[in-house]
Amino acid sequence: MAEFTSETVTRTIRRWIVPAAEPWGVAAEEINKAWVVAADAYRKAHGLSDTEALPGDALRFHVRDDEIVIEFATEAAQ
Repeated sequence: MAEFTSETVTRTIRRWIVPAAEPWGVAAEEINKAWVVAADAYRKAHGLSDTEALPGDALRFHVRDDEIVIEFATEAAQ
């Protein structure tokens, strides 16, 4: 008889959505506000101190039709 194990993983995606409607788009200051909050949430989620630099691929930025989305994902085995 074969021996094996199984695993269930829950993935959580955290997103910060910044409106960027045309024709004006969004000001850099608004992106920065969301970026700072997202970086802080990433640090908390991964147990990093406030002074530790984030990995280069920690946050992902996506452009949608009328918004910019900043996100990161975490996974937890159950």
